[in-house]
Amino acid sequence: MTTTHELMLTRVLDASRHSLYRCWTEPELLKQWFAPAPVTTPIADLDVRVGGAARIVMRLPDGTEIATLGTYLALEPGSKLVFTDAYTGDWQPRTDAPPFMTAIITFEEEEGRTRYTARVRHWTAEDLKRHEQMGFHRGWGQCTDQLVELARQI
Repeated sequence: MTTTHELMLTRVLDASRHSLYRCWTEPELLKQWFAPAPVTTPIADLDVRVGGAARIVMRLPDGTEIATLGTYLALEPGSKLVFTDAYTGDWQPRTDAPPFMTAIITFEEEEGRTRYTARVRHWTAEDLKRHEQMGFHRGWGQCTDQLVELARQI
């Protein structure tokens, strides 16, 4: 089921769901795939627990840095993670920017492979449109390619 303000990417990947989950939750692994190349991810501070904060910094080729802040809402190792940018950790509301999205990432066994689904739910239709214009499908698609390549190696 999709919601009114949801973008979704789903693929069947040739990698284990546990390796994919590790790539999302271990800072040194996340840094290797999270941003679409040539953008890099020099910082990944992850407190992987419900209510824990995540601070991920992406660096553009010109040196500009973009910080992504959020909080984990749900964690099911090897199966699911849910996070939002509405909080900065320990349920502290963000005061530097309005909330933009909640992401639901699932990993399901499928005939020896993994059905990977990223659902990104936005607060408003305008937020969804802005995310599409930012290149959601291309960017998240490229990141998923990078994710699966790394997950195959660990």
